[in-house]
Amino acid sequence: MGWLYSHAHALLNASPELALFLCLALGYRLGKVNFGKFQLGGVAGSLLVAVLVSQLGVKVDDGLKNVLFALFIFAVGYESGPQFFSSLNKSSLREIALAAGGDISVKIVAEKDGRWVGYTPFELHVASEPVDPYFAYRLIEPGYEFWNDVGIYQRDLEGYTQSPILENSTTRGSCMNCHSFRMQDPERMLFHLRGSVAGTMVIDGDKVEKLNTKTPETMSSLVYPSWHPDGRFVAFSVNDIGQAFHIKDPNRVEAYDSAADVVVYDSERHEILTTPLMHGTDTFESFPSFSPDGRTLYFSSSMFVANVPKDFDKVCFSLCAISFDPETRTFGTEVDTLYNARTLGRSAKFARVSPDGRRLLYTLSDYGGFAIWHKDADLWMIDLATGEHYPLDDANSPDAESYHSWSSNSRWIIFVSRRIDGLYSRPFIAYIDEGGRAHKALLVPQKDVEFYHRQMKSFNIPEFITGKVRDRRREISQMAKHDPGIDLRAVSTTGAPMDASSSATTRSGADASSSATTDASSSATARPQTDASSSATN
Repeated sequence: MGWLYSHAHALLNASPELALFLCLALGYRLGKVNFGKFQLGGVAGSLLVAVLVSQLGVKVDDGLKNVLFALFIFAVGYESGPQFFSSLNKSSLREIALAAGGDISVKIVAEKDGRWVGYTPFELHVASEPVDPYFAYRLIEPGYEFWNDVGIYQRDLEGYTQSPILENSTTRGSCMNCHSFRMQDPERMLFHLRGSVAGTMVIDGDKVEKLNTKTPETMSSLVYPSWHPDGRFVAFSVNDIGQAFHIKDPNRVEAYDSAADVVVYDSERHEILTTPLMHGTDTFESFPSFSPDGRTLYFSSSMFVANVPKDFDKVCFSLCAISFDPETRTFGTEVDTLYNARTLGRSAKFARVSPDGRRLLYTLSDYGGFAIWHKDADLWMIDLATGEHYPLDDANSPDAESYHSWSSNSRWIIFVSRRIDGLYSRPFIAYIDEGGRAHKALLVPQKDVEFYHRQMKSFNIPEFITGKVRDRRREISQMAKHDPGIDLRAVSTTGAPMDASSSATTRSGADASSSATTDASSSATARPQTDASSSATN
């Protein structure tokens, strides 16, 4: 047998291409052989024969090996790739869920300069806490100077299906914005319509109402909503808003307030409530947000800046809190300050408290309130037990992060970022661990990997929801076009009519080092300022 081995070795080394075709022929034949109830198949058969032939010491040119290996990888990917990705459905997600709490090892191999290079393997941790199955968002052109088709949509996070909640093709081309859900409940939401069908649409289970939220006592219709957990109240801001579009400033678009107040809407009485501590002419108050227990109302407050838009970059918001009693519909007598813009020099807004009440997430930028176009805008967290503030470094980027919301289990956040191209805002999801640390943010996946490169609209105000919003487009659009709407009445917290000319009284609040309060009694007893001229921004 030695002579046979010598002749085969000499022949195959002289013509290594014969070894290649020999492996393919014998491997294909071996793959057809039945071993009980199964066959190896052509690929496995050829690999097995190749292992045996390689024992003859056949030398194959390195260039030929690289080409053939590339063809092998391409063939396997071409055959198996579509089946792999098509298998990533709800059924496969349930199988992946079996790895919850564990790690998945990933190794990447890439062709570089004609050679295949393997990179250091890494691991992906599979969180044991699930993410909510849907999120809702608005799609609009990124600059807001011009827009045509606008809609509010929902996306299935267990698949890739996007479906409309409402599109302006059914509401006479009107703008729509400020959608908000009560505690991630898809059955309870509201949003604003503008133009000829103007009004606030409130959906509460099977009931749909259209509200006319502009009153003689308030400067504008209601904006920037935040639901009270019991569903009866909704906090809003009323703002005299202007826009500026920069030519040279890297923050391309600016929205600024000439005046701004915070109010609370009572859905049972169709009344707007407020207090002089959040309604007046010496400060701007905006971006309200209720705590999960409904006993604290967070908001942003800035000292009044007279010369806007020229001095738009002098507006800096402090992060404040005031107690609220839903039983008596009254506010506390003191304002607590969580972030002091006057002493710390930056602007904090868009407070959102985790459903478990442990943490408050907000956006921090150099100035102003329109963080969605501020490249310096980052996400920050407050530990409400200790008062510690810290940035979410692993979730932030060099570009704008804004419009964030929590999942129902307080372990995930979703927000928009312009980090990919600086122009379009796209949705990202980040995991928040038990210690409150944010993990690396991931772009919400799409079935088509080129989706975000072709999508010519920005994602706006993403909000997690615990289920799918019912399709009520016809009902909502018909009411928007034909219902005159319910007029609201503005009153003080005593129940008397609100005086439109009232100005804010001198305010007192805790200093910037004090921590957030989580119940009505602790907020109402915050330390008073020693400087009587200071306001809620201190």
